[in-house]
Amino acid sequence: MEKFSILLSLVMLGLAICNVGRVEGAQKAPWRIQTLFSVECQNYFDWQTVGLMHSFRKAKQPGHITRLLSCTEEQKKTYRGMHLAPTFEVPSMSKHPTTGDWYPAINKPAGVLHWLKYSKDAENVDWVIILDADMIIRGRIVPWKLGAEKGRPVAAYYGSFSRYLRGCDNILAQLHTKHPELCDKVGGLLAMHIDDLRSLASMWLSKTEEVRQDRAHWGVNITGDIYEKGWISEMYGYSFGAAEVGLKHKINDNLMIYPGYAPREGVEPILLHYGLPFRVGNWSFSKADHDEDEIVYSCDQLFPQPPYPREVMQLEIDPNLRRGLFLSIECINILNEALLLHHAANGCPKPAWSKYVNFLKSRAFAELTKPKTVTPATLQMMEDAVQEHIDHDATRPYPKIHTVFSTECTPYFDWQTVGLMHSFRLSGQPGNITRLLSCSDADLKLYKGHNLAPTHYVPSMSQHPLTGDWYPAINKPAAVLHWINHANIEAEFIVILDADMIMRGPITPWEFKAARGKPVSTPYDYLIGCDNELAKLHTSHPEACDKVGGVIIMHIDDLRKFALLWLHKTEEVRADRAHYARNITGDIYESGWISEMYGYSFGAAELKLRHTINREIMLYPGYVPEPGIKYRAFHYGLEFKVGNWSFDKADWREVDMVNRCWAKFPEPPDPLTLDHNDEENLQRDFLSIECVKTLNEALRLHHEKMDCRKDGSISKLNVSSTLGNFSKNFESKENHKSADYSGEMVSVQKDGTGIPSSFRWWVLFLCAFSVFGFLVIVFLVHSSHKRKGMKMKHHRTRRRNL
Repeated sequence: MEKFSILLSLVMLGLAICNVGRVEGAQKAPWRIQTLFSVECQNYFDWQTVGLMHSFRKAKQPGHITRLLSCTEEQKKTYRGMHLAPTFEVPSMSKHPTTGDWYPAINKPAGVLHWLKYSKDAENVDWVIILDADMIIRGRIVPWKLGAEKGRPVAAYYGSFSRYLRGCDNILAQLHTKHPELCDKVGGLLAMHIDDLRSLASMWLSKTEEVRQDRAHWGVNITGDIYEKGWISEMYGYSFGAAEVGLKHKINDNLMIYPGYAPREGVEPILLHYGLPFRVGNWSFSKADHDEDEIVYSCDQLFPQPPYPREVMQLEIDPNLRRGLFLSIECINILNEALLLHHAANGCPKPAWSKYVNFLKSRAFAELTKPKTVTPATLQMMEDAVQEHIDHDATRPYPKIHTVFSTECTPYFDWQTVGLMHSFRLSGQPGNITRLLSCSDADLKLYKGHNLAPTHYVPSMSQHPLTGDWYPAINKPAAVLHWINHANIEAEFIVILDADMIMRGPITPWEFKAARGKPVSTPYDYLIGCDNELAKLHTSHPEACDKVGGVIIMHIDDLRKFALLWLHKTEEVRADRAHYARNITGDIYESGWISEMYGYSFGAAELKLRHTINREIMLYPGYVPEPGIKYRAFHYGLEFKVGNWSFDKADWREVDMVNRCWAKFPEPPDPLTLDHNDEENLQRDFLSIECVKTLNEALRLHHEKMDCRKDGSISKLNVSSTLGNFSKNFESKENHKSADYSGEMVSVQKDGTGIPSSFRWWVLFLCAFSVFGFLVIVFLVHSSHKRKGMKMKHHRTRRRNL
């Protein structure tokens, strides 16, 4: 019977674990989250670590947390706090290895970069939350629920304090980033996609070093640093680094609050940042007062007790200001609760009874400090661009922008996609970008480039479903129409590009004066059909026909009205074979190949959409640029030459530049070898060289991401990962899940529960074992009763016989 009890206990334990596995699976986030914070080997950071770790558990924050611990080898010998948090050790850069500059704050970007390069955790995460050690988490920080998207991190605002980051608006930004207009005053809370962090991390560190060395601009009037010591160089390093790689933040001034401040009405902050001194009545707290405090290692030692909640009620009449005081005492109370639990867990004797300790252990305190849920007011973002612009009305926020481009499932479009996506990230273009990918079902099954860009999948119209006409260019208006009707689009303006473009700077409606009813585009002077019988045949308003194309900036309302007409007019012009002649269309091939361009111009004319034609947005490499103009895009649709070297995209139509390791285009001539006597041609050649060098750099970075080896092979790990990604993405296509930055396909291998596969197998094994064990117990018990019954029956029979 004792054996039965033991076996039954094991079975019940297994069933309980099965149930726990199911519960945990239900609570796991659909994407993997990693929280990071940076500290050094000091008592000062140890008590902050204890507080943050306690609040992490108390708030039930999803995912894992890692402390980036920057220590010298000498410090490690005497350091006592290795057990305080899950830790990834980072070489200390407090004393810069090259300059000898003492600046411990640089350990934050250095630690993040080191973690990305050497931690296995960084290979298995989708979203990263970066916090400071001097924080208390009050509620779950889930990046995508806060509004974060790939390419659009969410961050707390650092512009409300006069000493913080005013350099974004002055000469400091102009000196340290090519895109000062993208400088965001953010910090404290950062929630971003792992890919964005990889793009940013090295730039964050290098810009920190750069600002730190710029002693000539440490003045308070430039940096806002009242100590004029360059102490906030790391904060500028982040903002300038993000601007440099084109990361535009969603800025939130509600999620994080400094104790001592009152939240806005209806706002529930989920993060307390006690970086500044704060006061409640006669009581006050400043973290700087506890710089050398050994409070973590001294049993029963707590921070000075703040007023009780009922006392706070008497200090302030205004309800909202009173909420601010409650947050202040909540912060210090959670720190003290963390210390109590830490001391108990590390063998300290039970503290002597006190009213305050009893309060921290009470149900009332647990209720007051239970995890908070963000309110709609908390999630309200600031304007997408809070910085002023000389051409922008400061009284209204910038409109949201979404950039799209159309491609097909071919190697030809894949290398163009790699080039455009690379340049998009460098350009500082605000908003998201989506590739409109037109593929047949057969092509899609063999396609390898799903992860090259955020993608919306479109049925191919290369071969017209009604006429059978082979005309792939029709996919552009068809794809835009499909996207308009099937995607959830929040943007106010749409920027439409061609795949064979390289962006050199932001293309925005406010800079180029686009408006509802007034789109902006670039000139296509060869569309002579706007001036002759072609326009009269295909539009009711030939006088409204604009010779435009290439780059289009259009209001979403106009695009919704226009997209179907664009497609219909393209079909109409394509079918009008009688007017393919060069003297009518301007098409040197007389094949109707530019029917889509006329479809655009005639469709717009039909709605009387007149364009602002701007010659300063786009340039064809090989053309002589206008002096003093910074063109925002190269359109390498035509062959161009520099001396004896030439480039024609058509020569690379069948070449797989993307999946063949280290493939690149022939290097253009060295600019130093050019003829510097002819200024016009020199500038033309400089731009031509820049275009191809950008394409080659994009391919190089892509191949590095593929884990290409020096011998041109791909690591086995990356091959298996790529196969897994294709399977996932193809399933997503079959389920009609189009993807942009707000809902991009997850390319990692996971089942949606977030539970490691090894753990799931153990759970399945325990479940099977439990069921089997239960059946064995039933069988044994039943057999025992049966034997006992037969024995009794035999005994009674013997007695009757006697």
